[in-house]
Amino acid sequence: MRICRNTSLKPFNSFGLEYMANIMIHVRTEKEAKALFSGEIKWKRPLLILGGGSNLLFTGDFTGTILCPEFGRIRIEEQTKNDVIVSAGAGIKWDTLAEWCVARGFSGIENLSGIPGNTGAVPVQNIGAYGAEAGNSILKVRTISTPDGKVRVFDNEECKFGYRSSIFKTSEKGKYLVTRVYFRLKLKHDPELNYGSLKEEVKKLGNPTLRNVRSAVLNIRYSKLPDPGVIGNAGSFFKNPVVIKATAENLMKDYPGMPVYDDPSGNKKLAAGWLVEQCGWKGKRTGDAGVHEKQALVLVNHGTASGKDILKLSEKIRKSVMDKYGINLENEVEVI
Repeated sequence: MRICRNTSLKPFNSFGLEYMANIMIHVRTEKEAKALFSGEIKWKRPLLILGGGSNLLFTGDFTGTILCPEFGRIRIEEQTKNDVIVSAGAGIKWDTLAEWCVARGFSGIENLSGIPGNTGAVPVQNIGAYGAEAGNSILKVRTISTPDGKVRVFDNEECKFGYRSSIFKTSEKGKYLVTRVYFRLKLKHDPELNYGSLKEEVKKLGNPTLRNVRSAVLNIRYSKLPDPGVIGNAGSFFKNPVVIKATAENLMKDYPGMPVYDDPSGNKKLAAGWLVEQCGWKGKRTGDAGVHEKQALVLVNHGTASGKDILKLSEKIRKSVMDKYGINLENEVEVI
């Protein structure tokens, strides 16, 4: 365990914002985490569990305790004729796990290649991309209770996965530290290519093998989304709104070019990026807070923007979408 005080948060958030944390604790084992939460080690609330820092927006210094889980190792837990159970520590970079699985012919998370952040955040956010969601492959999640340091394992159903959501983000937010995530993956590849331009991109590379699907996803992602190492951003700032069928049909009458997708709930999903772009925000900037020139869903820090600058821009965007379409955009990025 490593305890740091008065630490700069700039290396720990993908917007590159210069704020400070009073206390930052790095834990590498479950034993250390249990000691922390069972009362053996004193720490100050509020508590923020920080993975890769790729899905949050700081708007000021953090006066509580930031916990950085650094649980490592990827393991094959069990393998049968048709599938394999793989587990990964919460501190493993997500794309490292995706690449590791593709290299071994394990199918299920290849469409999620290139998403930044650590594996511990995956069940919290229920990350998704190109027609796939992590929750469809997660078998169980091993956690430690932050109130008392006890181990609890959540099965898939108990996680209550929804669109970019889970029990760890809603009713049980902050109550559990994810230490290890277990995935059930397939040994036979059944590619999911029915999303956007993925099928066309795979065709350019040849057959729809696991490696080609991963490469195609990475090609599309890198062509549209900015590298946080070059320009500060947290990927998609807003969720794609889900509306009832009647609302979608009415909007399509007024705006025939509006993209609308089926949602597993039976409702319709709208493209938040399209809504933002149609309101004229793509490529716009206010000072150093801006909207990316290639993807209207991504807000960026051009250099010296503060978290409050970026938040204020997001609120202006939300208001314009509400005024024009009557749709309330919900943040995907967590504002701290």
